[in-house]
Amino acid sequence: MHSRRQRQVLVFFVLLSLSGAGAELGSYSVVEETERGSFVANLEKDLGLGLTEMSTRRARIISQGNKQHLQLKVQTGDLLINEKLDREELCGPTEPCILHFQVLMEKPLEIFQAELRVIDINDHSPIFTEKEMILKIPENSPLGTEFPLYHALDLDVGSNNVQNYKISPNSHFGVLTKERNDGRKYPELVLDKELDREEEPQLRLTLTALDGGSPPRSGTAQVRIEVVDINDNAPEFEQPIYKVRIPENSSLGSLVATVSARDLDSGANGKISYSLFQPSEDISKTLEVNAMTGEIRLRKQVDFEAVASYEVHIKATDGGGLSGKCTLLLQVVDVNDNPPQVTISALTSPIPENSPEIVVAVFSVSDPDSGNNGKTISSIQEDLPFLLKPSVKNFYTLVTDRALDREARAEYNITLTVTDMGTPRLKTEHNITVQISDVNDNSPTFTQTSYTLFVRENNSPALHIGSVRATDRDSGTNAQVTYSLLPPQDPHLPLASLVSINADNGHLFALRSLDYEALQGFEFLVGAADRGSPALSSEALVRVLVLDANDNSPFVLYPLQNGSAPCTELVPRAAEPGYLVTKVVAVDGDSGQNAWLSYQLLKATEPGLFGVWAHNGEVRTARLLSERDATKHRLVVLVKDNGEPPRSATATLNVLLVDGFSQPYLPLPEAAPAQAQGDWLTVYLVVALASVSSLFLLSVLLFVAVRLCRRSRAASVGRCSLPEGPFPGHLVDVSGTGTLSQSYQYEVCLTGGSEANEFKFLNPIIPNFPP
Repeated sequence: MHSRRQRQVLVFFVLLSLSGAGAELGSYSVVEETERGSFVANLEKDLGLGLTEMSTRRARIISQGNKQHLQLKVQTGDLLINEKLDREELCGPTEPCILHFQVLMEKPLEIFQAELRVIDINDHSPIFTEKEMILKIPENSPLGTEFPLYHALDLDVGSNNVQNYKISPNSHFGVLTKERNDGRKYPELVLDKELDREEEPQLRLTLTALDGGSPPRSGTAQVRIEVVDINDNAPEFEQPIYKVRIPENSSLGSLVATVSARDLDSGANGKISYSLFQPSEDISKTLEVNAMTGEIRLRKQVDFEAVASYEVHIKATDGGGLSGKCTLLLQVVDVNDNPPQVTISALTSPIPENSPEIVVAVFSVSDPDSGNNGKTISSIQEDLPFLLKPSVKNFYTLVTDRALDREARAEYNITLTVTDMGTPRLKTEHNITVQISDVNDNSPTFTQTSYTLFVRENNSPALHIGSVRATDRDSGTNAQVTYSLLPPQDPHLPLASLVSINADNGHLFALRSLDYEALQGFEFLVGAADRGSPALSSEALVRVLVLDANDNSPFVLYPLQNGSAPCTELVPRAAEPGYLVTKVVAVDGDSGQNAWLSYQLLKATEPGLFGVWAHNGEVRTARLLSERDATKHRLVVLVKDNGEPPRSATATLNVLLVDGFSQPYLPLPEAAPAQAQGDWLTVYLVVALASVSSLFLLSVLLFVAVRLCRRSRAASVGRCSLPEGPFPGHLVDVSGTGTLSQSYQYEVCLTGGSEANEFKFLNPIIPNFPP
């Protein structure tokens, strides 16, 4: 016995007491040797079912020992003979001959008990085991003395068995037909007329056995009677009947009983020998008697389930031929030597998950032992979600206790344990494997709730940028995941032209080249759906961030490099070292270090006179100016970003040295003849006088213009250029790390009226941008 606890379904059933349990169909009968396919009954009519109900409910016949004596036509409900039935082979001498069977219907489960009685026909003749019987009868035997004869055997039962014996006509003997306790008839020879050995020492008679069939059958045997001299005492047993009980597990050679007889004669007439009198074949194989001592021992082990009792006749014969008879009634005592038997009638596997109260199996339990040895206990393992429920008679159903989850466990190994109540207890284990089929009850699950993918701008089309992955705990088609792009929440996002997804593996591809300056990032939803019915799905968020590449060169905002007349900056000769001449303003459309700008003086008319601050682009004087310094200077400033590889741009500045802002300015020719310098000096003096006169008026006009510009943000005076509003996106560093941001602009006002600019004011403007 295992020490583990088991949940037991205790169902004690005694076959005799439960023989009427369950639905009963009644008894049917058929004559033995009926041809195969013969009609027995219509079960559909007897059960009161519809025309097709037996077929839809999957009705079938279950017989003991799985012997298919009957067949059921579910289309018509007819019960037919499946094979010729031999009553003698099926039941032997037992009468009536009953074959029990059940009608099992699976949908819903219902079992009906029924029985078939096989009716005997007179198809066997009586047969004597001894074709010739020899009797030695003393000549002085008194009239009416009875002499036992061997009886005839007839395999038929009831009235078809031996009913009468006849002896051939003679003048000395008649025959009596007697009946034993078990109902069998046997003959005894009766002396009707005294014998005289000298007149007739031997007689030959014919004994005829007749059965009760119609017409009757018969069998004959010869009886030879030898008349012997006087031996007037026959052996007599101490008991006419011996009753003995032995257990069925008695070993071979075990002593069953000892019979004893005595004979009053002396000499050879008083010497007794014992023998079995007319034993059956089974008794001859089971028992043997010692001719000298009368000990009866087992030749073969007895089996209570096969034969529960024996009636044995013992004959004691003396040396003179006289004999006596006694009866041994042997009762076999049952011991618990048969384990219970489990017969599976129906098994359903696989069963769907999430479905409670499903009938998994139908089985029956039997134990051929008797009493407590035949009572059984059925159980399964305690930790399983299954229950055993008793059904009719000795049938059980195995059902699910709750809804099962295939993802938690896909297979169950169930051990049916049946134990009897005998001593010692015997048990039988039967293993059942139940598969759980999948139901689409699990949605695909992404490995992450959100994914962040990085793509460098200017990528090649159809570039694999990343993958999403979802798993499904179901199996088969219920676990096959298909990926798709869900409609974007932003209706202006052209998602279909940006990315695509492989429906089978979740790989994401960029459909076109991305531009960081146009689109820094976007996000969308990816759906994963299985192929179950109905299909289940889930979604995950995907963020795509575009990484900047150094694909934009710096752009110079000031001074404008548009091919027009170059900008001229005025510097007084009295300027101190570090005097701010102007500021080169540039932006880079890239971000990060790709937009970090540095400035350097690439080319100058007079090296060492001016310098450029590397980080802000301010152009300042490097030393004091002198009269010997040239009046006009040309500077080339290099603006370079910090990308890899770096990109650059140049800005050209013209610087004019003047003695003061009131000094008139006229452009100097690049290559004037030396002899014309005097004429130019005269012109300068005239221009200076005119400038002094107009300076005051011009100052007033500029003051008014500046006031108007600040009020309207849009007016200009002469050739005044005021940039308004935010710069275009490709010129602005939206991260705020560039040199010039949207929050800082310069107002540039240039006066007109001459070929070159005379005055320039550089003032910061802080516009009020909308949020």
